[in-house]
Amino acid sequence: MRFGIRMLGITTILFGMYGTALKDAHPQSAADSRATPLILEKNEGEHRVRRPRETPVPTGPFTIKIDRKNGGSQKMFAGTEEIPAGGIIPRHKHLGQDEILLIQTGSAHVWLGTQERDVHAGAIVFIPSDTWISLKNTGSEIINLAFVFSDPGFDEFMRCTSVPRAIRLLRGCRTTNLRIASTKGT
Repeated sequence: MRFGIRMLGITTILFGMYGTALKDAHPQSAADSRATPLILEKNEGEHRVRRPRETPVPTGPFTIKIDRKNGGSQKMFAGTEEIPAGGIIPRHKHLGQDEILLIQTGSAHVWLGTQERDVHAGAIVFIPSDTWISLKNTGSEIINLAFVFSDPGFDEFMRCTSVPRAIRLLRGCRTTNLRIASTKGT
């Protein structure tokens, strides 16, 4: 009898640990259950523009469509971006997140890891985590693209380096110049 009770206790502990291991492997928070299904049109989402930089990067506005704040997704981040003719996405890589770019309009030259290639409307670029990527709009029209990240995180960086589109910034002004201008009423 004692042996049976011990085995039942050990089995319960083992299955409990197995369940905890599964939970850790696929974490779900209470926020997951609060995710909101969304159907978004092209003009819907959180519209943003990048802040002026010391070295200007010719990129256009972008829209955060789905993330922790928009839809409550704890597992992905998606949005859209416009890249003007001649515009670039500078060379960079993401640590811990795969990314997919869906080129909807226009044409571009893409540098991806050791590959280099021209792409056109309808192209898909898969960027595994820790892979260098750069893109240049080589056409005469705006590139409209959609991006999807396998995990959230980059959304925070994009918010930190941008402002809501409704806020107009003076191009090329540094923060100190803006403070001086605001104290002088200009």
